[in-house]
Amino acid sequence: MDAIQLSLFVSRLTAVCDEMAAVLRNAALSPNIRDRLDFSCAVFDAGGALCAQAAHIPVHLGSMAFAMADLVARFDWADGDMVIVNDPFLGGTHLPDVTLIAPVFSDGGAGERALAGFVANRAHHADIGASTPGSMPISARLDEEGVVIPPRLLLRAGSLDEAALAEITGATRNPDHARGDFFAQMAANRAGAARVAELIASSGLVAFRVGLAAMNDYGERLARGAIGAIPDGRYAFQDVLDDDGRGLEDIPIRATLTIDGDRAHCDFAGTAAQVSGNVNCPLAVAAAAVFYCFRCLMPAETPACAGALRPIALAAPPGCLVNARRPAAVAAGNVETSTRIVDVVLGALAQAENATWHGHIPAASHGSMNNLAIGGELNGQPWDYYETIGGGMGAGATGGGLSAVQTHMTNTLNTPVEVIESRFPLRVIRYAIRRGSGGAGARCGGDGLIREIQCLAPAHVTLIGERRRYAPWGLAGGGDGQPGGQWRNDQPLPGKVALNLAPGDRLRIESAGGGGYGRKP
Repeated sequence: MDAIQLSLFVSRLTAVCDEMAAVLRNAALSPNIRDRLDFSCAVFDAGGALCAQAAHIPVHLGSMAFAMADLVARFDWADGDMVIVNDPFLGGTHLPDVTLIAPVFSDGGAGERALAGFVANRAHHADIGASTPGSMPISARLDEEGVVIPPRLLLRAGSLDEAALAEITGATRNPDHARGDFFAQMAANRAGAARVAELIASSGLVAFRVGLAAMNDYGERLARGAIGAIPDGRYAFQDVLDDDGRGLEDIPIRATLTIDGDRAHCDFAGTAAQVSGNVNCPLAVAAAAVFYCFRCLMPAETPACAGALRPIALAAPPGCLVNARRPAAVAAGNVETSTRIVDVVLGALAQAENATWHGHIPAASHGSMNNLAIGGELNGQPWDYYETIGGGMGAGATGGGLSAVQTHMTNTLNTPVEVIESRFPLRVIRYAIRRGSGGAGARCGGDGLIREIQCLAPAHVTLIGERRRYAPWGLAGGGDGQPGGQWRNDQPLPGKVALNLAPGDRLRIESAGGGGYGRKP
């Protein structure tokens, strides 16, 4: 392929993911998928290697890229099949993130149908059958977090396994609602598979595979160029999680980066052992965070493919916080620990400087997804709601941090006030930028958010937040951002807590500001 052909090939594959996203969003019932866009879509080759992804959720996409080859190797695929999975230790992230995978078959010649690739989407379900609304409990074991779905066929040759779907949705508070969201995911995969098949039919399966090889080689060249610009050496950095929600505080995450020419290796030796709380994460989630950090250093035109990940390797001791083993609880590992891994990897990269590689790394961002899971029963009907709340972005050498945004491993929208108040017995009292919470410096960190909600009916709420005790760090002499906090009726709450609310109770979450960059003149 010449440069123009390759660019068109990459764009067409990416457009498949964008169309899958449009189908999923438009067909979904839940605000978490339809309004917050808490989902991701991607295309993989016949071996499960990443080919393309839309600009969705980094923690979803990186973990799928890391684990898909093992998942697809488990099945003897046929046209019309679709596999469902959410098991974090078999290719998932945490239980609310449910993945559907579908094969793409094409004419392989001599009248035979050949497996050409896969399409997949991963969507966060606000209810996956946990004992608490929002399915983000302060858990101690995986089975407390909801229904664990090992990789299993949901459709075989286009025929839906109604019993399997009923088993999954029957564990939720609103089976019809859950069923609708699963059908939206199926529709997205059907649309993606059809578009990939059309792309292959337009040029032939051999040309498609040649295009994938060219794309991966191109992505690898760009990735090696970006890594090769980093000074060789070993760079170590350590940061901590505030707590695990079950009494353990100051949980260290340590990474040592080795840059050797155009290759990078990230070793998490020295990281805490897995804990009794739910901030553990499987290795696929840690890999997603590492991939994300290096992807940010690559040129914007780098295709989101397996080739761009080839020069990056990682290792983590089995049984540690970032390579947890069953039956560890992992609900918050996907959202909070992944975010802290990004801080640790960026902190290590910030130490690598020379005359040509300076100022590439920003200060720490707000460092939490500020998870709010809430629900109850109203007029005999159950309801549950989940959202993540943005904060301040860390400042960099060329500009201050943005205020009130999602950063790093999440890329969702907020839920509009109108949707919250029309769908749930909740009233949004205040939604504002937390002025002055960003770190000072030559470039100031972005400010966090204030979200205050009043309950209009009895409810159970779970809050899972970080950067409540340890502030997001500044860089190059910049000041730290202000830590976040949360309150019930002006009474302070710990960062990870579950409690019951009465009608009239108010819940206020204030997210952290980003770190500043450079000394203030």
